[in-house]
Amino acid sequence: VQLVESGGGLVQPGGSLRLSCAASGFTFGSSHMSWFRQAPGKERELVATIISAGAGGTTTYKDSVKGRFTIFRDNAKNTVYLQMNNLKPEDTAVYSCNAWGADYDYWGQGTQVTVSS
Repeated sequence: VQLVESGGGLVQPGGSLRLSCAASGFTFGSSHMSWFRQAPGKERELVATIISAGAGGTTTYKDSVKGRFTIFRDNAKNTVYLQMNNLKPEDTAVYSCNAWGADYDYWGQGTQVTVSS
């Protein structure tokens, strides 16, 4: 099983980034996917979730990112994305993707996002 994140980097406040998480080694289409983040000295927090299409395909977001972040998936590419717009300094963190189901819980290694002028 592998989850490989990419797309992080340094961006100015108000800018945008798109994170990608490429999955392999499990049935991606039937898996629920989430993005988490962890800032230095803080606990890891859930940012966004997309449920598998078979279970409804709904999305949920942390309140502070609603209207700015969008989670979406391409099952043909086994990839989940996090489009982040209007980024703020408080969005600075390591972002990790998570694949989960009834009896499994897989994690990527994370990608750094830094929002600073």
